[in-house]
Amino acid sequence: MATIKAAILGFGTVGQGIYHILNEKREELKHKLGIELEVAKILVTDASRERVPGTAHLMTTSMDEVLAEPGMQVVFEAIVNEEPAFGYLKRAVEHKCHVITANKVMFAKRGLELQELAKANGVFVGFEATTAGGVPVIKTMKNILLVNDVSRIQGILNGTSNYILTKMRAQGWSFEKALKEAQNLGYAEADPYNDVSGQDAFKKLMILSALAFGEQPDWADVEVIGIDCISAEQVKDACEKGLRYRHVAEVEKLANGKVVAKVGPQLVDKEHPLYPVDDVNNAVALETNYIGTLTLVGPGAGMYPTASVMVEDYAEIIGKRAGFVVSI
Repeated sequence: MATIKAAILGFGTVGQGIYHILNEKREELKHKLGIELEVAKILVTDASRERVPGTAHLMTTSMDEVLAEPGMQVVFEAIVNEEPAFGYLKRAVEHKCHVITANKVMFAKRGLELQELAKANGVFVGFEATTAGGVPVIKTMKNILLVNDVSRIQGILNGTSNYILTKMRAQGWSFEKALKEAQNLGYAEADPYNDVSGQDAFKKLMILSALAFGEQPDWADVEVIGIDCISAEQVKDACEKGLRYRHVAEVEKLANGKVVAKVGPQLVDKEHPLYPVDDVNNAVALETNYIGTLTLVGPGAGMYPTASVMVEDYAEIIGKRAGFVVSI
């Protein structure tokens, strides 16, 4: 049976999730795809620390070593910042590797550039994990856009902020108490700025904008408001009126062709597709010309939701077989 080699860049929560899923589903993936996948390298900053038993021999701190591995054809990237992630993926693509990323910060800024580079090199870019965790919005949008035009996207794109708003409503908690609980449960980082300020949702929204409309609005023109300005009293008052606060990321193509976007708290009623979406779930509502409004809901973050959609990207790339050379 044919075998291909893969590398995982970054071995934190998501990187370890990828490794676990590829191992647990090894036989099933081999049977379904007709190809065996071997994780040959794991790129880390400290190779002396074994995060998962049995992986020490795979660790390296050198991207040169990753790309020098004979038969390397797939690179999973789970690094946090724009650099060195983009530089690594650029090199991987130029090395004729398919790349799969969960890096929303990098992809929001450099995604179109990376995809053009991949096209020129005959390889694919998987980026399902950059937007809504375990919600397959990228794959769904790609299929919809074959026939439909998307006019507007509204989404809950950050599970942490949604969890906080849910607890403020359901438990009557203050923002501070709900945030602390989110941190205790591992939903929020010690520094929660990107989650509660709306910056995380903004980056994800820009990725969806590029896919839906082929462009992004000028980032400086997008108003981004966080949820830390919302009080428990405001949430209670809204609830008594049958309304709920949602942290909504929205992008729309106007009749004149201009693409506009905003991120901020909105009050929604029971008729709104985002009304029932609670806890750490994400949701994306797509307004289209033929099928109307389609809403996707699912877990927004975590080791396995994010890692699983990255492995699904891998399976999709293998399934296409396009430009994929395997070694026997």
